[in-house]
Amino acid sequence: MPRVPYLAFALCSVLTSTALSLPLPPSNAAAQTSPLPAGSAAASAHSPLPEDHHEGMSLTADAYADAGRCKDKFGKANPYPVGILPVEISLRNETGHPIKIDLSAVQLTVHSQSGPSQDVDWLTAEEVATAIAHPKGPSAPHAPRLPVPIPSTRGDSKVDRLVAILQPMMLDADVLPPQSQVHGFLFFDVNRDFSRLQDSSIYLPDAKEIPANKPLLFFEVPLAKGASK
Repeated sequence: MPRVPYLAFALCSVLTSTALSLPLPPSNAAAQTSPLPAGSAAASAHSPLPEDHHEGMSLTADAYADAGRCKDKFGKANPYPVGILPVEISLRNETGHPIKIDLSAVQLTVHSQSGPSQDVDWLTAEEVATAIAHPKGPSAPHAPRLPVPIPSTRGDSKVDRLVAILQPMMLDADVLPPQSQVHGFLFFDVNRDFSRLQDSSIYLPDAKEIPANKPLLFFEVPLAKGASK
């Protein structure tokens, strides 16, 4: 077995020790999730934003229905001009148990006095980015000239750049740890009718304590400023 020179061995040991002492980069979910600060329960009770709070969990919703505010927040990835409403959602778990949340079930409910309510599902980052990059829809493909080229596997670079901006800002939490909070954006296509905001609410039907799988009552937060349940 060949011997390793002492200098090389010493350098390798230093590099290994340094690498082990460096902190690991946080994941996307970890960047959004944080422990509850001291006295946060009292602060939550006086939140200026619409909120639904019960069974030790709260949901707060902040709708970005102002064009200037959206532009300042999202820059080139601003979804407002294409009729998409960003809603910043905060979830707080004040209990001693983890809470499992089905984000796929979250909807924007648009209430109507003259007919049934309309439930709007949230959009993925790619769907929002595509709407921003191609507000009139994707262009029709051109007929290829002979010889037929090999199909490219690369995506739309403009859409990809917008997704890189939007994805880290989106709400991303399947399980909310005890005594923690998480926040992020969900995007809803309101077809440029932002006036319906006063009649709309964020609806979360599926949250449960684990490991007991104890379901919590649904959460519904009106988006009109100053309205809370």
